[in-house]
Amino acid sequence: MSTLPPPAPLQYGTVSVEQALSEDGLSFIRGIAEGRTPQPPICRTMGFALVEADRGTVTFEGTPTYDHYNPLGTVHAGFASTLLDSCVGCAVHTMLPAGVGYTTMELKVNLVRAITRDTGPVRATGTVLHMGRRVGTAEGKLTDGNGKLLAHCTTTCMVLTP
Repeated sequence: MSTLPPPAPLQYGTVSVEQALSEDGLSFIRGIAEGRTPQPPICRTMGFALVEADRGTVTFEGTPTYDHYNPLGTVHAGFASTLLDSCVGCAVHTMLPAGVGYTTMELKVNLVRAITRDTGPVRATGTVLHMGRRVGTAEGKLTDGNGKLLAHCTTTCMVLTP
């Protein structure tokens, strides 16, 4: 039996633009994964969390539930799309110096398997493919607990310099 205390409950919220831009992107995103900065409110709404961050790669994890269902009885494509948009955008963010932001210009999502509440926990990992002064591109993969591909995406992000 473990003697470790249970993990602290996740905190959700936002920070000021000034605070977000006061540190480099990797430090800021790692702060979310490590609990020093709150998880974005969308994470609470959709039931996922940012769990890992390194330079050029970010991972979110979540578990689809009945609350994510569409009228046809499967998880809405928006669940996969939101996880993928989050991991690829944050992956680009990890490459930015302090004082520089970004915004998504384009997101292309491919759904390759149906997702249901029986799918269990899923993992979305985004990886930067190219990082320039004005544009960053990344790819993301959403997999189930066995590593089976559920969806994948690409994004183009515009780098916003002061």
